[in-house]
Amino acid sequence: MRVVVPFGAQSPKTRLAPLLDGDERRDFAVAMLRDVLDAVRDAGGTPLVLADAPLDAPIDAPVAVDDRPLTDAVNNQLAAGTPVAVVMADLALATPEALARLFETTGDVVAAPGLGGGTNALVVRHPDFSVDYHGASIADHRRLADEAGVTFVEVDSLRLAVDVDEPADFVDVLLHGEGRAHEWVVDAGIHLQRGDGRVGVVRARR
Repeated sequence: MRVVVPFGAQSPKTRLAPLLDGDERRDFAVAMLRDVLDAVRDAGGTPLVLADAPLDAPIDAPVAVDDRPLTDAVNNQLAAGTPVAVVMADLALATPEALARLFETTGDVVAAPGLGGGTNALVVRHPDFSVDYHGASIADHRRLADEAGVTFVEVDSLRLAVDVDEPADFVDVLLHGEGRAHEWVVDAGIHLQRGDGRVGVVRARR
């Protein structure tokens, strides 16, 4: 299956600024991207990185540069033909097993919701469906599928639900991750902070 992996190369992961500087955010984003590409290939997919700017790091996958907003760039890829999957580049917990389940689930549109209301991954098998990544996109995609008269199926997966956007998301990377991104976080001195309430993270500067 053709798998589009959107990647923000211009200013990656700005919301991680409380813990990471600009170069670190770029390095960490690339580590996550490489993990996702490995998982896609191991799940039987053929990845294409859809970047909003040229990448300054070597990536073992073809790269298409499209600086339009995410919705427009992805819809342009959908126009090239279906079926096609879209898997976000910041799914640090993604595994081949989780992606294979997504790819193999029957439906015109199959989506993996994100914990914050986004759509972290989806498979589109019907040419009348288009994406809209503004706001709570999982709700928008349900509506768009209904309006297009196509089936919409959701896959419940922790591995695909966690996208790393904010420092608090490092908790899941540390607890459940197992790839380059996990190693990068550990090497950066970020570790769990346990207390009486919700677990957080702190960084020991080196």
